[in-house]
Amino acid sequence: MAFKVRTGFMVRNASAACFALAMGVSAAGGALAQDLTKTAPPVSVLAGPASVADLAENLLDAVVNISTSQTVAARRSVPMPQLPEGSPFQEFFDEFFNRQNKDQDQPRRVQSLGSGFVIDGKEGIIITNNHVIEGADEITANFNDGTKLTATLIGRDKKTDLAVLKVKPESELKSVSFGDSEKLRVGDWVMAIGNPFGLGGTVTVGIVSARNRDINSGPYDNFIQTDAAINRGNSGGPLFDMYGNVIGINTAIISPSGGSIGIGFAIPSDTATRVIAQLQKYGETRRGWLGVRIQQVTDEIAESLGMDKARGALVAGVDENGPAGEAAIEPGDVILSFNGEDVPEMRELPRIVADTEIGKEVDVVILRKGKEMTVKVTVGHLKEGDSEDAAVPDEGGSDQNAVEPEVISALGMEFAVLDDETREKYKIDPDVTGVLVDAVEGGSASDEKRIVAGDVIVEVGQEPVETPQDVVKQIERLKKEDRRTALLLLSNARGELRFVAVRIGDAQ
Repeated sequence: MAFKVRTGFMVRNASAACFALAMGVSAAGGALAQDLTKTAPPVSVLAGPASVADLAENLLDAVVNISTSQTVAARRSVPMPQLPEGSPFQEFFDEFFNRQNKDQDQPRRVQSLGSGFVIDGKEGIIITNNHVIEGADEITANFNDGTKLTATLIGRDKKTDLAVLKVKPESELKSVSFGDSEKLRVGDWVMAIGNPFGLGGTVTVGIVSARNRDINSGPYDNFIQTDAAINRGNSGGPLFDMYGNVIGINTAIISPSGGSIGIGFAIPSDTATRVIAQLQKYGETRRGWLGVRIQQVTDEIAESLGMDKARGALVAGVDENGPAGEAAIEPGDVILSFNGEDVPEMRELPRIVADTEIGKEVDVVILRKGKEMTVKVTVGHLKEGDSEDAAVPDEGGSDQNAVEPEVISALGMEFAVLDDETREKYKIDPDVTGVLVDAVEGGSASDEKRIVAGDVIVEVGQEPVETPQDVVKQIERLKKEDRRTALLLLSNARGELRFVAVRIGDAQ
């Protein structure tokens, strides 16, 4: 006997025995299974989980549709095709393309839709995504009861994709409160309300699929992943827990078609509340700043540094005028903890630093040449143009042929002295020092790490090098220490540094 179990947002078929098990009743014995089948109530009286209708009804009035409009520049004129002299179609094409280009020369008004929600009904404060209102000339908040209010921008933050708006209501608006996203567990039920494809007041339900997702959208990625249906137009809308608290702000989806495939992402409330508070108070964000360029500590890099496991953030560059420079943090240091908080991996450091009070003196635990040490750092103010970015391997360089002088090579690379001639050849800045990589053997370990001709080796095994012989000497030292990889500090022609761990073979 088969029946349907309604879960509130999906229907599936199940056997009576399966249903008994789902309800916590054992069906181990065949006789018991038969008894359960005989005594199972009719399909019509089977009940699914409690409805979420009351919860949704209580929240709908606090969610708004955000509509924006902006003027965009004229599109480029469409060139008219070349026609043979005296063509009978000449007059037709002249008229058609002149009319088309005249229409396209005019600025156009473009409208877009998104979602948002009220967090302060008295003051008319609304939260949405930055990308929903970016570039807008006019912003309108459309409420569930049909009311439309013009919104003004209080502040926005591109790095977390958040914006704070304000409207002037005639009476107090329905509002919602933030919950604690840190208490969320994978599998918890969540509800999204928004304006997908212009269908305002749409309610969808799902679960927390994962936490702490990094989707490479910014330096502070820490998204909640959910399978609740989120589509275009849901951006900026709230993700509620089952108590009606906002625990996320819907902001992105993964979809090859543009529609929901059950992979949506929301900004956690713990991240959002700190940013929103600053935007309301200052109109901008005020984040802590360390002044370093960092990169991931891979297993190979960890081994080359003598670490027991990959952890922390490897310093690839230091702003000499920043807090790290003043604290004498150096390229090659691995930051293991900051202000008493462990740094399990690179991407955690920017978030930890950003959340630290500006001007506060903190302890930073670093690993330098195999030894842990603690330095004092006074946290700076992250301003526009400053960065705590991951160091991205440079794929540029020159593909010119190697020069003629004596060839010294190792690890699939040929080296040359960095002099006026080679600087001119590879357009290397005067401030860059080290040993020039003049050629790289295809398929070698160095080639696999995207080292290219024109790169400059600054350090080998955290020891500075000035000549090709220095490079070979340091590689030999690492081999004698039974190191399987050589940690190279490389500079590109512009002086941007990065670390690369290269497998050690037979030095040539």
